[in-house]
Amino acid sequence: MEGIKSGHQTIPGFSLSVFTDDEINTLHQATLELLEKTGVKVESEEALEIFQGSGAKINQKGNTGIVKMPGHLIEECIKSTPGDIIYHGRKPEHGYRISQGHVGFSTFGECIKVIDPETRQIQSASKKALGKASLLVDYLDQIVLLERPMGSLDKPAMTQPLHNFEAMVTNSSKHIFMGCNSGTNARKIFELAAVCMGGTDKFREQPIITSFVTPTSPLELVQSCCDVIIESARAGVGVAPISMVLSGATAPATLAGAIVQHNAEVLSAIALAQLTKKGTHCTYASCSTIMDLRFSTPAVGAPEYGIISAGLAKMARFYDIPSWVGGGHSDSKVPDAQAAYESALTATISALSGANIVYGAGCLDSGLTFDFSKLVMDSELIDNIFHVLKGIEVNKKTIALDIIHEAGPGGEFLTKQHTFEHMREMSRSSLFDRRNRDKWMEQTKGEDLTSRAYEKANQILKTHKPLALPKSAGLEMKEIIKEYEDSLGIV
Repeated sequence: MEGIKSGHQTIPGFSLSVFTDDEINTLHQATLELLEKTGVKVESEEALEIFQGSGAKINQKGNTGIVKMPGHLIEECIKSTPGDIIYHGRKPEHGYRISQGHVGFSTFGECIKVIDPETRQIQSASKKALGKASLLVDYLDQIVLLERPMGSLDKPAMTQPLHNFEAMVTNSSKHIFMGCNSGTNARKIFELAAVCMGGTDKFREQPIITSFVTPTSPLELVQSCCDVIIESARAGVGVAPISMVLSGATAPATLAGAIVQHNAEVLSAIALAQLTKKGTHCTYASCSTIMDLRFSTPAVGAPEYGIISAGLAKMARFYDIPSWVGGGHSDSKVPDAQAAYESALTATISALSGANIVYGAGCLDSGLTFDFSKLVMDSELIDNIFHVLKGIEVNKKTIALDIIHEAGPGGEFLTKQHTFEHMREMSRSSLFDRRNRDKWMEQTKGEDLTSRAYEKANQILKTHKPLALPKSAGLEMKEIIKEYEDSLGIV
């Protein structure tokens, strides 16, 4: 489709191998054994019927049962999951096409706090702040998809996802990843999306949303998770099972064990989607890391976070399923040096693994806090990562032996035509400053990077205009939300 982005395509040879072929096969076979012998707990009668009708073994008690899936069933579901898909945006050029080898970046999801870009004070997340974050994402070319950066905590919990969607779709035309929290919410959100696309048929043709669903570790698909998978598959909307195992707490303390358990949880959710509707777009997602057992906190700035993400990206590539893994998060509470070091490490590891989407931009405080300046700084980090992914092109022109001969011993290259032809291929900085100290002081008056990033964020928020919604779509969304809240007795 003309105008659709394809992210950055990695060059074979400049990447992380992570696993040997034998190790990947060992992890895969261990996953199949886990799903067949131990199975997953499913808390949905409808999902149990779907699994049972497809040949899985069910040990059922009421609406809950243990589902044991034979290996051939899982492998058939993997084969029916598309590997080359388009995440459509309202604006055609904001669509993001994925095939194996493409790398793109996105924000972290549903922070509950936000650092206000003007006052620089921390506050609870709100619908207004979510709209601002979405507007910033809409502007930044480095961010190819909009994951819900924070929740609308000032709105009713039951219908918060609808308010989240309204805030995001109003302020950005990029594809949206978000959780719906219930099957009923999913149907209502798809109704909102159809309004924004000019009708249900257009929305089915180009769905602008992917539903996050969360298997519960260890090895459970709860009612809401199953309901959203089933509703999404039937509506032609993609699903992204995002397991959140914590190595040492809700998964084995060894990384290989955590990866096998994560793999089983995600594949069980993908199987439900495929058994509901064959060919449903699925994104293999991860928010798995280690539990820092000293503090009982998930460590998203830890090197293991990047290592697990890289390993899972390789598993997804083995299955030819698009991957969405973590990278660029930080456990720091402010956008400081710790945030920079941690974000750069995990984002680069995930990108070098060939992950299709690396998410975490703008994230602080172990995923609890969103910061506008960090998102702006992360966008420049992403530019640099893309430059790394290009690797080194080796051919007669790039070796430039004739130019070296021409310059000779003691010569120079500044005035050579070859230099002018290739100088724009070199990395450039914008916020990251490469001037000498005198020029830096003259240009910035000694202002640090974080302050300049806040200023840039505020400038963007004041001047950027997103693609407008279709006429009356904004009003229709508000009416749909009000009618839904009235039916639930929410005042």
